[in-house]
Amino acid sequence: MTNPSAIRADKKRVVVIGAGLGGMTAAIQLARAGYAVDILEKNPNVGGKLNIHREAGFSFDLGPSIFTLPNVFRPIFEQNGKTLDDYIHLERVDPQWRNFFEDGTVVDLWENPAAMRHELERLSPGAVEDYQKFLEYSKLQYDIVERGYFKHGLDTFWDFVKFYGVRGARGLDYMRTMATGIETVVHDPYLRDILEYFIKYVGSSAYDAPGFMNLMPNIQLEFGLWYVRGGLYELARAFEQRLQETGVRVFLNHRVTEILKDGANVRGVLARSADGSTLSLDADFVVSNMEVIPANQQLLHSSRKVMKKLERFEPACSGIVVHLGLNRIYPQLAHHNFFYSSDQKRHFHRVFKEKQLPDDPTIYLVAPTRTDPSQAPPGCDNIKILPHIPYRNDQHPYTREDCVDLKERCLDKLERMGLTDLRKHIVVEDFWTPFDIEEKYLSNRGSIYGVVSDMRKNFAFKGPKKSPDFKNLFYVGGSVNPGGGMPMVTLSGLHVARLIMESDGRP
Repeated sequence: MTNPSAIRADKKRVVVIGAGLGGMTAAIQLARAGYAVDILEKNPNVGGKLNIHREAGFSFDLGPSIFTLPNVFRPIFEQNGKTLDDYIHLERVDPQWRNFFEDGTVVDLWENPAAMRHELERLSPGAVEDYQKFLEYSKLQYDIVERGYFKHGLDTFWDFVKFYGVRGARGLDYMRTMATGIETVVHDPYLRDILEYFIKYVGSSAYDAPGFMNLMPNIQLEFGLWYVRGGLYELARAFEQRLQETGVRVFLNHRVTEILKDGANVRGVLARSADGSTLSLDADFVVSNMEVIPANQQLLHSSRKVMKKLERFEPACSGIVVHLGLNRIYPQLAHHNFFYSSDQKRHFHRVFKEKQLPDDPTIYLVAPTRTDPSQAPPGCDNIKILPHIPYRNDQHPYTREDCVDLKERCLDKLERMGLTDLRKHIVVEDFWTPFDIEEKYLSNRGSIYGVVSDMRKNFAFKGPKKSPDFKNLFYVGGSVNPGGGMPMVTLSGLHVARLIMESDGRP
C-alpha cells in the first residue's frame, strides 16, 4: 500500500472520485485556489459518460451529443489570457432538431426566428402565435430558476423558499406538470410532442416533471445548440489539458473501493488499480463524482436509515445506445433527429410508470457528419440511435436479450419511417445496454441522467451537494442539483468548489 499524499502536506488536500465533467470542474477550480487535488478514475480515460469509440474510420461520441450553455464552461478555461475558444472550436447547429412523425410529417426546430416562423406557418393555423406565447412562458421559467437555483446552487426546497421569499418566484409554474404547461398554450399536436421531448435532457417524463422544467426550450433557443469540432470528446480533452495546467494529479484505472470515515468527517479514500495494487490517499475534503446512492451503498456502506432517506432520488431513465457506421448517407437526416412514438403520452407512461420497455419508442438519432464529415469515411454516415427505457428495476426486470429485441424494433421503425434498407448498409456496430452503462460508469441501476425530475417524488430537486452526514464530503454530477446534462453537472462542480472554499474560510 502506498501513500503519496505526504509529498504535498503543506496544502489542504482534496480527493475527487471520478473524472466526469463535474469532478474535473471541481478539481480544476480548487487547484487554481491553491489546494492539492487528486482525481481517481476507474476507467482508462477522463470524461465519465463523455466518452469516445473509434472503429474503421468512424468516430462515435458515446455519451452526450448536444452542447448548450457554453458560458457555463467559460470560467474553467479563463486563465493566463486564455478562454474556452483557445481549447475547443464551437459550431452552431441550426436547424437544431429535425422531427419525424409516423404520418410522414416532418418539422424542423430552428433557432433562426424567420425560419421557424415559416416552419410553423405551414404546420397549422395559430401555431406561430402559440409558439411565441410558449417562448415567453419558457423564458420566464428560465429567468426565475437561473437567478437562484442555477446561479447560487440552491439544494433544497427550503433553500428555494429562503432565497426567493413569497414573491420572488412569482410566475414559476410549479403546480402543473410540464405537459400541462405546454398544452395550455400550444394546440398543435406535433408542436406539443416536440416541446414535451425537451425532457429528454434529464431522462424524465413530461407528465411527471413540474411545469417549470419548460425552461429547457429557452436554454436551447436563447443560447444556441452547439457542436464541438472534432466531436464532443474534444471537450473532455480540453478539461484534461486544464487538469494538467492547474497541477491536478490524475490516477486513471483506479477504482475507489472505500471512503474512509472518522466520526462526522471523512479522512480519505482507498482505491485499487487495474494491476491489483492498493492506493491510500488522505484528504481534508472528498468530492464524489460517483452518484449519491451508489456511493452511499458501495463506498460509505451507509445504514438502512440513510438509504431510506435517499429513496426519493429515484434514478432517471436509461436507454439502449446503438452506434452505427453506414456505407451510405441518408440525406433526409439533420444533425439531430427525433422519430416520434405515435402516442407519446402512452410512451412516457409505459417507460416511467409501468417500468417496461417501450413497444413504440420515440427515438433520438444523431448524424454528426451533417456538421463534421470527419466523423466517418467519405460517402459514409455515422449515426447514434437512443430510445429511452426504464432503469434496471424489479417491477419489470428485463434482460440483455430483451434489449437486443428492442434494438431490432427500433431498426424496423427507422426503416419504416424512411431510412430504407438501413440494416443492409451497416458496416460497424457498437451497442450499449443499461447493464453496460452501469458496469462502465457505476451509475445507479444503469441510469444515464442521474436522478429523475418528478413533482411528486422530489419536486425536481436532486440530492444535495454537501453530504448531510459528513462535514467534508461533497457530491457532483447528475445525481445532485442542478441535475443531468453537461452544463448542469459542470455547474455542480463550480458550486462544490465554492462550497469547499467557503467552508474552509476562503473568500
